[in-house]
Amino acid sequence: MRYLVIIAFVGILASLGSALVYLMKDQSKSKRMVRALTVRIGLSVALFLFVLLANQLGWIQSTGLR
Repeated sequence: MRYLVIIAFVGILASLGSALVYLMKDQSKSKRMVRALTVRIGLSVALFLFVLLANQLGWIQSTGLR
């Protein structure tokens, strides 16, 4: 499960990076930056929901603040 979270973080960062590239290079009315940011938001929400589900199913345990 740790690897799944790492892959999701890498995907989020890659999407954010591609949106930055599209912002800097595209001077037209292209929607590639919007699509890249939409993918980033979707991955972030999916990761958050996966962590909540994993907590409910007991796959991960919250330790709280020490």
